[in-house]
Order: sequence, then structure tokens, then C-alpha cells
Amino acid sequence: MRLLLVEDDPMIAETVQDAMRSEGHAVDWAADGRAAELSLGNAVYELVLLDLGLPRQDGIEVLKRYRKSGGTAPVLILTARDALTDRVQGLDAGADDYLVKPFELDELAARVRALARRRVGQASPRYEHGALTLDPAAHTVLLDGQAVELLPREFALLAALMEAPAHVFTRRELEDKLYGWGDEVGSNTIEVHVHGLRRKIGAHRIATVRGVGYRMALVQ
Repeated sequence: MRLLLVEDDPMIAETVQDAMRSEGHAVDWAADGRAAELSLGNAVYELVLLDLGLPRQDGIEVLKRYRKSGGTAPVLILTARDALTDRVQGLDAGADDYLVKPFELDELAARVRALARRRVGQASPRYEHGALTLDPAAHTVLLDGQAVELLPREFALLAALMEAPAHVFTRRELEDKLYGWGDEVGSNTIEVHVHGLRRKIGAHRIATVRGVGYRMALVQ
């Protein structure tokens, strides 16, 4: 999943980025409100982690402008502002959740997973498709009950496909989900990941839609 982190403190930003990347997410970082607004205009983000006390433009204003422009990605506010009025203002401005600093990284990861499930209408904490079961929290994949060892980007790719099994993902969509700013993406990178994934879970489980991209194969 591609995330945008909006945080002006470099140390906090580095810690959160490392934590989210260890969860398999691609993370971009904007250090002020204006940079955040410009980044959100790209419409590639599936979730936003937003500080409120930002230079150049306050986080609440960023959020209001994002929602007014039609932005629909879930927004999780991460802030030291812990007053009830601040929480109410953030949620009323369009935030989906609110986490007060300092926070535990495990709780942040769990809230991100919960928002990701809500985004795709998934109630269960695990994704199931035929004989496959993927658990984002445990970072495990089971095939007919047996563990399958995947590389981090193979896991992220499978998670993206299983979140929306009927959707046909273009190569560009998958690149946007798996890679952030500064990551090198070769012309055949997605094809390489798909090949590795098929080799481990069975080629028939990922369908190629010629001229478009990939989706999960229909469950027999």
C-alpha cells in the first residue's frame, strides 16, 4: 500500500517510515503542509498519515482542502494535540482516525491495517481467496494451510491483488502501490515479481488480462 507521511520532525518521520516499510508499505514523506498538498494532488495514495502542527500550512487546512478537492484516501492524524476540541476538529474536518503522540509503533501499524480493511470493505483481519490466506498483521501467507515464504515486495503485491481480487491492476497501478519516491523501478520489475509469486503459489492463481494487467484468478 502506498502511504503519504506528512510530518515536519525528521526523527519522527524516519522512525515512522521505517516502521511502515517494515509492514510492507511504500512511504513518501512531505515535511510541510504545502508539500503535502502538492503530493496529494497526485492521487496515488491509499492512506495519509498527517501531523497537524506543520509549517507553511496547518494540517487541518491540508485535510480540509484535500477533502474539498475530492480526495478519498483514509487519513490518520498523528499529533501531539490531545485536547478533546482538537480531536473533534480533526475528525469533523475529514479524518478517519486520530492518534496522539507519543504512540507505540505497533498500535500505529494496527490502526493502518484497520483503515486499509475499511477502505476496501473488508471486515476480517485476514484476506482469503480460494486456498490462499494472507494475514497482514502476522505477515504470513498460507496455501492449503502450509506457510509460503515470500519476499517483501511479493507479499505486498499479493496483498494488493487479494484486497481487490476482481480488479484488473495495470503495471502502473502496481508500481504506485509497491514503490515510493526514489525507488528504482525497472521496465519489467512488476513482471519479475509476478513471476516469482506465481512460482510460489501456483501460476494459475494470478490471471493475466492481455493488454491490461493482472488480477486474482477466479476461484474454482
